[in-house]
Amino acid sequence: MRILIALLIATLALTPSLAKDKAKRQAAPEFSKSEHVLKWINEYRQVPDPDRLPDAVRAMGNLGLFRELDNAGVYIGFMAGVLGSNPDQAERLVSRMFPMPPEDQVVLIRAIAYSGLPDWKDLLQKFVERMPARMVLLRKYLYGDGKTLAELPIDEGGAYVIDALWGYYFATGHREPITRIVGALAMSNDKNDVEKVTIGSMAKWTLATNASREKDLLDILSGEMNTQPAEVRRPLREVIEAAETFETGKIKKDALAAIEELKTKGSQRSRDYVWWGQAGQTALALGCVGAAAGGLVALGIPCVVGGAVSGAALKYFAPEQ
Repeated sequence: MRILIALLIATLALTPSLAKDKAKRQAAPEFSKSEHVLKWINEYRQVPDPDRLPDAVRAMGNLGLFRELDNAGVYIGFMAGVLGSNPDQAERLVSRMFPMPPEDQVVLIRAIAYSGLPDWKDLLQKFVERMPARMVLLRKYLYGDGKTLAELPIDEGGAYVIDALWGYYFATGHREPITRIVGALAMSNDKNDVEKVTIGSMAKWTLATNASREKDLLDILSGEMNTQPAEVRRPLREVIEAAETFETGKIKKDALAAIEELKTKGSQRSRDYVWWGQAGQTALALGCVGAAAGGLVALGIPCVVGGAVSGAALKYFAPEQ
């Protein structure tokens, strides 16, 4: 009898918890479309739910969001940010992502390396046997020159690195990735290199677009005005003004003028450089992810949400024919 009473008490005690977990599962967002994934990423910091990451990653793979790695920076950065900000859960979260197709495992390897976890190599080592098809890449990160997100230079990685930094910020709200993107603004003033001007302009446009709808980010940018060198403060001041006045279109206009000047007055390389097709495949993740929640038509951003967004985004930046 005592045993039955004890079991009854235990059952009653578990009932509210089970009901709560069931309600949480029912309230969790579905990931049947890429828009659902992007909306969840965009709103993640309001109600962080790392337990949903494995489901989201599986959906990203099924929806083909990892098909073009150059376009997957925002997703990789977001995965890295969730893992990095939940060190006690990182191994469990990664384990739940398996089984994972070999082609998608590249994304997971990068996410672990980009996580910022002090023991990220130990974490990666635990899953080596589950990824036999990726041994070359695994060796590169475990024993070779595979770079972490903090080590990836924006001037070389371009749009991919900017997207990955945005993804990390979306997951964590940390200041560091924003500081790095702000530092890239100096390239928007370059007078000799069209590609650098383009990368700097991407950084400028994404900062202004997201800061126009997020006060916390705008506050970070305002604080950076006190620490950045002169070559960054000028474009940063323009970013802040554009965000506060919702006039981000001016950034596009100024960028096109600077690039056109380089093409017409600069070197032969600059004149031959078809910048909107060659400057790196960018998702311009910030505008697209924000648009997923706010509505593309209202923002006027011609993004293909969740797919090959780079083509449409680059057309937005490209001069009209």
